[in-house]
Amino acid sequence: MKKNALIISILIAMVLGIIIGAVINRNQTQFYSSLKQKAKAEITKSEISKPVISVISKREKQSKKDIASNFSILSDIFLRLIKMIIAPLVFAVLVVGVAKVGDFKAVGRIGGKTIVYFTFATLIALSLGLIIVNLFQPGKAMHLELPATGAETGISTSAQNAKSFVSHVIPESIIGAMATNEVLPIVVFALFFGVAVASIGAKGESLVKIIDALSHAMFKITNYVMKFAPIGVFGAITAVVIQQGLDVLSGYVYLIACFFGGLLFFIFIVLSAICFALRINFFKLLGHIKEPLLLAFSTASSESAMPKTIESLEKFGISNRVVSFVLPLGYSFNLDGSIMYMTFATMFIAQAYGIDLSMGDQVKMMLILLVTSKGMAGIPRASLVVIAGTLTMFKIPGEGLLLLLAVDQLLDMGRSATNVVGNAVASAVVAKWEGELAK
Repeated sequence: MKKNALIISILIAMVLGIIIGAVINRNQTQFYSSLKQKAKAEITKSEISKPVISVISKREKQSKKDIASNFSILSDIFLRLIKMIIAPLVFAVLVVGVAKVGDFKAVGRIGGKTIVYFTFATLIALSLGLIIVNLFQPGKAMHLELPATGAETGISTSAQNAKSFVSHVIPESIIGAMATNEVLPIVVFALFFGVAVASIGAKGESLVKIIDALSHAMFKITNYVMKFAPIGVFGAITAVVIQQGLDVLSGYVYLIACFFGGLLFFIFIVLSAICFALRINFFKLLGHIKEPLLLAFSTASSESAMPKTIESLEKFGISNRVVSFVLPLGYSFNLDGSIMYMTFATMFIAQAYGIDLSMGDQVKMMLILLVTSKGMAGIPRASLVVIAGTLTMFKIPGEGLLLLLAVDQLLDMGRSATNVVGNAVASAVVAKWEGELAK
């Protein structure tokens, strides 16, 4: 019980969040429904009552948003505590890991294997998204009411180009990158720094010990911060349910079932098959990452699980130098759940608008997303931004994103959890190839 105390606490927080959020949502809905009934009774002329009803509906939406924001403060505090840890932790564990590797040749070898696996996993995730959406065709089956032409989604459609990607990857200032928690530039600097420290021999040993001590201190802080996890989860779940309610799920059951079914297939069939082929104990690995997995799901944030995932993978038996190298890169280049969502969501919107994309167009889309998905790191609501750009590229109405926004938070919970499992498997695979996975 003590070992699983955090998991039990998070599950209780999720249940309480759903119950309290649903009660508040229902009370607000009933209150504003009564106001609408009174307005209709007092104003008999429909042309006069319509704008009044519209005003009341807007007030209802704003009221729910205001109440939800009070609860979301709890999740904001927890996520800020997590973000406080990430930059120094990634820097410390990666520098120590690279310093132990020793030279650019060894780093290049591990890096090459990592990129090969990431590309392989990305292609599978993109292909699976296409297969599921073509097989079950949720866009056609659900008959959703289409948004008004030109409706504002609030999502940027600016595409990631080579210049902006390189500018993001290579930091102008490591302090600036750490201040904004941009993992990829931190990784690049840490690689150079770790190899440089290793190259100066005995002079660098004392520095490595200090940075190693820093990494242990950050893991200790992680354990302290995790005590706030149930509070953060409660705030996040309650806020979402207050705003969206549980009724919204009924209209999207088929979409949710298709996408979550695909995620489960990817985790328990694809990833477990990869582990089986390499003789990695998949279910033992899942057992070690159950805390960060649940944390990512409940907060809809892969980032919130990163510190705990690093710690869990080392306990599983993956060497420090491999996990400290592969995992931070994975959070930039190997977000399997988010990548699968891109082809799934794009085709879902096309289906809803009755747009038939040929197999050639779908393959072209997959290859484009193979590249553009690698530029997601550091972009707010990255999956939706990439999808918006893809819609524009294939002349699919961009306002179609509004069809997904009502349940995007729930879908993001599944994506985030899948991202954690995908990166855990990636770390185990590279460790196995390097002969640095404890049996």
